[in-house]
Amino acid sequence: MVKLILFAPLIGALIGGFGWKIIGETAAQYVTTGLLFLACALSWIVFLGFDGETQIIQIFRFIESGSLSTDWAIRLDRLTAIMLIVVTSVSALVHLYSFGYMDHDPQWNEGESYKPRFFAYLSFFTFAMLALVTSDNLIQMFFGWEGVGVASYLLIGFYYRKPTANAAAIKAFVVNRVGDFGFALGIFGLFYLTDSVSFTEVFAAAPNLAETQIHFLWREWNAANLLAFLLFIGAMGKSAQLFLHTWLPDAMEGPTPVSALIHAATMVTAGVFLVCRMSPLMEYAPEAMAVVTFLGASTAFFAATVGLVQNDIKRVIAYSTCSQLGYMFVAAGVGVYSVAMFHLFTHAFFKAMLFLGAGSVIHSMHHEQDMRNYGGLRKKIPYTFAAMMIGTLAITGVGIPLTHIGFAGFLSKDAVIESAWAGTSGGYAFWMLVFAAMLTSFYSWRLIFLTFYGEARGDHHTHEHAHESPKVMLIPLGVLALGAVFSGMMWYNSFFGDHASVNRFFGIPDHHVSEKDHGHDAGHDKADEAQADKADNQASGSQAPAEKSDGHALQTQAPIGAIYISADNHVMDEAHHAPAWVKISPFIAMLIGFVTALWFYIWDPAMPARLAANQRPLYLFLLNKWYFDEIYDVLFVKPAKALGRLLWKRGDGKIIDGTLNGIALGFVPMVTRLAGRAQSGYIFTYAFAMVIGIVVLVTWMSFTGGGN
Repeated sequence: MVKLILFAPLIGALIGGFGWKIIGETAAQYVTTGLLFLACALSWIVFLGFDGETQIIQIFRFIESGSLSTDWAIRLDRLTAIMLIVVTSVSALVHLYSFGYMDHDPQWNEGESYKPRFFAYLSFFTFAMLALVTSDNLIQMFFGWEGVGVASYLLIGFYYRKPTANAAAIKAFVVNRVGDFGFALGIFGLFYLTDSVSFTEVFAAAPNLAETQIHFLWREWNAANLLAFLLFIGAMGKSAQLFLHTWLPDAMEGPTPVSALIHAATMVTAGVFLVCRMSPLMEYAPEAMAVVTFLGASTAFFAATVGLVQNDIKRVIAYSTCSQLGYMFVAAGVGVYSVAMFHLFTHAFFKAMLFLGAGSVIHSMHHEQDMRNYGGLRKKIPYTFAAMMIGTLAITGVGIPLTHIGFAGFLSKDAVIESAWAGTSGGYAFWMLVFAAMLTSFYSWRLIFLTFYGEARGDHHTHEHAHESPKVMLIPLGVLALGAVFSGMMWYNSFFGDHASVNRFFGIPDHHVSEKDHGHDAGHDKADEAQADKADNQASGSQAPAEKSDGHALQTQAPIGAIYISADNHVMDEAHHAPAWVKISPFIAMLIGFVTALWFYIWDPAMPARLAANQRPLYLFLLNKWYFDEIYDVLFVKPAKALGRLLWKRGDGKIIDGTLNGIALGFVPMVTRLAGRAQSGYIFTYAFAMVIGIVVLVTWMSFTGGGN
């Protein structure tokens, strides 16, 4: 069954991409979409029926070179099961949605075939994501990782006639390769130190890595911290974290919001999945995880500030995605990996709804994307309005405080913020997330008010002919609405309940039995013993790998379960015991953001313009996204172009081409003339040449000893 889930999208991509001329455009769309819905249905069966026990499903031998031996195998555990439904559900609904959205695309001329290719790209993207999340080793994961990058490039640049789309595709490709370089270095380092890329063996070696020093960039580093950080760099690129985030808003350039949704709801979650998958290593890398926490919180805040003033509806949601990814990394950074996956899970539903809802708005407004040209659309497109309202209620975190009743984001976002308070003792990450929650509420309600309320703005003809999207685009919105409303309440206990529930859900042995539901160990397993050995070695000041009496490195077993929580990680328990003011702080932040947006865009619509005029530098700073693009242009793009031009003009043009042309036009004719003169026809000339050759040969042999 799992093999069919993995390969069904690939089969669809091959049929849609190469067989559409045989079966026709419409049939290709139906085949690719049907196979995705099959994969989606099977994924939900696997998720709902999964017992938590890790399974390894062998497919075939992948790579074998020296000591490197990897299989293509499916690692089926709870993390995999979660990602299966996220990837296939979003992709299946996007396929269905595309029937309507891509039906009459203005980027293509009459009679041009583009639909089969687009559907093939979507299916190929899905296959690459599934190859990534089902991987049982780092090489297979990297294969899926790069496959997703290729599909992403194709989807972003699908509008190849638009220069901005081509530029966006190039930016996404380059920025992601920067992150991938860090990921690759992490894989190389793990193979160098463990002689394996298998998750099971790498996880088993994690305690040893924590006691190992490695030389890198002219100094010694703790191996676990260094490798965890390198892997996180890969996650930064894929999940658009601060400094490697610039590609994501531009990636929305593709057929909005279809391919955009694929990136926002699925591709960007790969980085979060990577950190959670590598939790057995991350738990032994506290310094690296502190960096993860800091950058995640900074990204959440940064993206939220930028989203405040953006006018393109797709960019607002893009920066919202960037901000929510920061929340996920904070949860993973403080060691509550289940909560990171919880927010990833719920986020897929409401963010997909927001993107598809935005697409429905764009479709109804004849591809107008500037919210300043919207207004008063709630009566024109009531179903889209209802869907966008549900998505907004979910992302802003509307619910009943101090209960487990609310929309999806209410449960998962609050869990992240409570975990941040416990993991940082109410420090930087906690306050950044609370402030970001307020900003998220403001720009989300700003989008709603500008789009659906007030007077119609912009082109009068466009407003007059605004209409509801076809049913094929509205059905996915209805399905996603169920997840946006109920997913948080249904799975709260499984992701953030007591330890017993979380352990059972993720297949973790109950070694965190607590006293009075507060994290004090009542028993020990092999992971606990390894942790104790680690502490003893640190106390003795040892920098070498932990050794037994015979001098060999300790051999530990890989932890059981989809995620690993070390014996001294009590952040989840402490989050449950957070004060009431901590638990209601996200709700208060949401209310402040809502009331401010109501004031600005309903009660006093002239206020935003006055504020922007009074605070012009700040407004431009946020509107231009903290000038990251301009800074990168000065620091990296222009120097790279200058270097390329230098190598082209001086290196290639003057040195290489000049030298070759000089030889070709000068030296070669000269040699030819001399050779022609040597061809005199006289026997003594040739005899003289032979004598000269013999003399040279004898001389060379004499000096080199070849004559002995």
